[in-house]
Amino acid sequence: MTDTANTVPKTYPCPCCGTQTAWQDNKYKPFCSDRCKLIDLGAWANEEYTLPAESTPFSDEL
Repeated sequence: MTDTANTVPKTYPCPCCGTQTAWQDNKYKPFCSDRCKLIDLGAWANEEYTLPAESTPFSDEL
């Protein structure tokens, strides 16, 4: 049995800025802050992220 009082909170890097961030009790998961969350949202809104796709016979119709 492990003593939970002596455990270090699990951390991970923020996907936006890379700052090590505690997972537990972080209301901005997976980001470290509201700022990073909004930066990422803006990148999605500006279509800066893309998913790879193969050409299909119907691609030219769009």
